[in-house]
Amino acid sequence: MADYKAPLRDIRFVLNEVFDADTLWQSLPGLEGAIDAETADAMLEEAGKITSQTIAPLNRSGDEEGAQWNDTVVTTPAGFKEAFKTYAEGGWVGLGGNPEYGGLGMPKTLGVQVEEMVYGANNSFALYPALTAGCCLALDAHGSEVLKQAYLPNMYAGVWSGTMCLTEPHCGTDLGIIRTKAVPEADGSYLVSGTKIFITGGEHDLTDNIIHMVLAKLPDAPAGPKGISLFLVPKFMVNADGSLGERNTVTCGSIEHKMGIKGSATCVMNFDAARGYLVGEVNKGLNAMFTMMNYERLSIGIQGIGCSEASYQSAVDYARERIQSRAPTGAVQPEKAADPIIVHPDVRRMLLTMKAMTEGSRAFSTYVGMQLDISKYSDEPTAKKKGEDLVALLTPVAKAFFTDIGFENCVHGQQVFGGHGYIREWGQEQLVRDARIAQIYEGTNGIQALDLMGRKTVANGGAFFKVFADEVRSFVADNGADELAEFVQPLAKALSNLEALTAEVIERSQSNPNEVGAASVEYLHVFGYTAYAYMWAKMAKVALAKMDADASGFYSAKLGTARFFVKRLLPRIHSLSESVRAGSDPLFELDASQF
Repeated sequence: MADYKAPLRDIRFVLNEVFDADTLWQSLPGLEGAIDAETADAMLEEAGKITSQTIAPLNRSGDEEGAQWNDTVVTTPAGFKEAFKTYAEGGWVGLGGNPEYGGLGMPKTLGVQVEEMVYGANNSFALYPALTAGCCLALDAHGSEVLKQAYLPNMYAGVWSGTMCLTEPHCGTDLGIIRTKAVPEADGSYLVSGTKIFITGGEHDLTDNIIHMVLAKLPDAPAGPKGISLFLVPKFMVNADGSLGERNTVTCGSIEHKMGIKGSATCVMNFDAARGYLVGEVNKGLNAMFTMMNYERLSIGIQGIGCSEASYQSAVDYARERIQSRAPTGAVQPEKAADPIIVHPDVRRMLLTMKAMTEGSRAFSTYVGMQLDISKYSDEPTAKKKGEDLVALLTPVAKAFFTDIGFENCVHGQQVFGGHGYIREWGQEQLVRDARIAQIYEGTNGIQALDLMGRKTVANGGAFFKVFADEVRSFVADNGADELAEFVQPLAKALSNLEALTAEVIERSQSNPNEVGAASVEYLHVFGYTAYAYMWAKMAKVALAKMDADASGFYSAKLGTARFFVKRLLPRIHSLSESVRAGSDPLFELDASQF
């Protein structure tokens, strides 16, 4: 198993050369002067060091040891506590946090790069700071000033951590039927009682306190999702002077024994009249929690990218060294008993698929990060509205497509290793197991597809989609000639197909509600491949302009990968589109008893 190396060269290419992030940052009030290209580069360098040298070496040992539960106490794998302390002391937990409370206030375009590196180094470790950052986001957006002052500084510092407590034994997606109750007290606090499951980092030994964001219902709450409120419930109560007080009545009943991410404690949490505090407004907790959930959905999507990158690095190293058979065109290394397997077309197919989709994902995550920065910091109403619309549209695409592709890529990486890919010591089987959960949690990818197709497309008559399509069409109009035509013309055709497909589903859904769900997964993948075609056209444009200064071969490799994507991967949209156009009827020919 190759050691993980942060892909800094490609990150810098996307951030600086393709998207010119520094120009964006200097144009946005709140970021101007807070960050520049030089500072960002130094931060990326440091993030690369800590992920490669401190966090990645704990990946396999953490998987072997796993998190351990003993009578409500959870212990993380050896080395995690020390690594988390080092990570927190570097300010990384509060990277995107509000500076008023001790966060660094860095843009999301920088944050997505750091997140990818942490996930690439160690999935289990990455989840602890990721959940904490998301918890901080919800608290900063919806909490009272008193709560923010009391909790955010220590959470940004990584002295305390955070969780998100939604799921219960009887409900996951349908949160409207949760049973956890919150009873108001005379002092303005609430007593929260109930059981939550699948709580990432619900109990552990990394921090002095754990702050739970808990969905619950007041006794007189309306039925369904409109009756959900959000509460902050600390593991330890916080005294007026900021010191920790008595233990709250919240405990870990057990941890799950999982397929992967074994170093991450996935907990059953019991709240027994635990004291908590309202975050946001009564009965509007789901809206407040979605602030955090949308962040987590992008973050979990980036988990897919990190797994892809780690798997690709190992697969390439192995393919260069493993000798087996001769190249179809004749011996490449006649002095050896056989040629390295990278000479074989099918191995190259797998490696190029991994490379093209991982680099496309990295570009797209940066693009989504830009929209988040624009929607948060811009003072120009039109730009802000466009950013908000694109964030709404693209978040489910990012979560689901990144992780579907991430899992596919890890399977490719495992396959390159042949039999060794199935053996634990080589590391690829762990990546397959770790990547698999990303398609499930934070809203299954089927739910993400329903969100894209139903709420983000059909419900508004394709208004959000038009924002994205207009931008791509403008790029096509400006760049369709000369050398770039081989990338832009396929993009134009893919966009036309996606526009037609969108219109067809919207029309059919008016008379048959099943059409939305029947089309959703394949539609999301058509969207994803089309979006990547846009990313690859933008990357190819930069690479073509830099060919005269290509001593390392970086830009020619970028063009070769772009050509592979356009010719071998983008055509997948045709079969997917035909599946969408087949409609919902084939799904309902069988009665339930016939399955």
